[in-house]
Amino acid sequence: MPALTSFIKETFSSLEVRNYRLYFIGQAISVSGTFMQSVAQAWLVLKITNSGTALGLVTALQFLPILIFGPWGGVVADRYDKRKLLLITQIIFGVQALILGFLVITGLVQLWMVGVLAFIYGIINVVDNPVRQTFVPEMVGNERLRNAVTLYSSLVNLARVIGPILAAVFIASVGLGMCFIINGISYTAIIIFLLAMDVTKLHVTNQLVKKGGQMIEGLRYILKTAHLRNTLLMMALIGTLTYEFQVSLPLLAEFTFHGDAGTYAFLMSAQGVGSIIGGVLLAGQKNISVKALTFAALFFGVSTLFASFMPGLVLTAIFIFIVGFFSIYFLSLGNTILQLGSDPAMRGRVMAYWSMAFLGSTAIGGPIVGWVGEYAGPRWGLGIGGLAAIAASFIGFIAIKDMHRKISEEAMTQAELAEGEEKRVM
Repeated sequence: MPALTSFIKETFSSLEVRNYRLYFIGQAISVSGTFMQSVAQAWLVLKITNSGTALGLVTALQFLPILIFGPWGGVVADRYDKRKLLLITQIIFGVQALILGFLVITGLVQLWMVGVLAFIYGIINVVDNPVRQTFVPEMVGNERLRNAVTLYSSLVNLARVIGPILAAVFIASVGLGMCFIINGISYTAIIIFLLAMDVTKLHVTNQLVKKGGQMIEGLRYILKTAHLRNTLLMMALIGTLTYEFQVSLPLLAEFTFHGDAGTYAFLMSAQGVGSIIGGVLLAGQKNISVKALTFAALFFGVSTLFASFMPGLVLTAIFIFIVGFFSIYFLSLGNTILQLGSDPAMRGRVMAYWSMAFLGSTAIGGPIVGWVGEYAGPRWGLGIGGLAAIAASFIGFIAIKDMHRKISEEAMTQAELAEGEEKRVM
């Protein structure tokens, strides 16, 4: 019993911080609405076009701004008050969702409108994502950062379960439009909780003084720091082709299993449940290393590859559940390595490149996976994601080998120096 109590206390330690607890509750409501909109948007595009390529292109439009303007968002995150920036982005997100809901309900919606609003969502996300990532250490400090990141990842995946279920219910009962309306309203929760925070308890980092060349400065810092560079390279490959579930899973649901929005929600929920369980089990662990990240990428890829060729819906869902488990391990480890391994003054820009690698790369991978899914089959659209994650793990294995080589060289140099000193003394 004491062991269980200790495990629970360690697992949820960051929730002892009031500001983070408020943020966590607000995001639980808001992110559930976001995933509900994600399912509704994918189904709306398929309903209008019946095309995997079109779905991939709309998804690409949503993430293209992060790919293009991501570094600028990181500079903004380093320069300005993160809590105030989040208040602004949540309000704009809410308005965007309400507009899309109005267009769907009134029957005015067309594919180009969905694409434009998806692009606007991406522009807001350019700032919101690095700010949201770097606001976590300001709430909990470095000591609880790994725990807070993992719990937040678990929260996102809990929302991945709740959101699609709600979407399936609302699509079947009151139509697609209400999914967007409810999501728009859900942003009021996080706005209220951000306003309720005690700003005196935040660990605010020194804000960056405005000057030229700060985006390039951030890139140079990453390129010369091996563990940051390798982590981002792995994330870029996985983000481009593996984290395309918003494209591959609806195609799998409709064209492979001949299902509906409920089938898609079932697969999304299976992934979310796996991630929740993985997040809870991992939240109390402290093993933060490139080696752990590498094996997480490997198992993530293998499970995704197996999921792509399972013969039935239930077996596919079981492996998608395993995919969810390893995906949260990879995400939380990568996020923590970058946040703890970067200078606080550079953290916003580092996490902006993480956003580019994780989200912005979807602008490239979304159309690729959509095209492959449409013409080669949805299973291949999911399968290439598994191969990409396995390939990313080799980047990690090479990095580990390089680290061992450098350690050996340093040890040999020190031994030679010690031997020379010993001879000199003799």
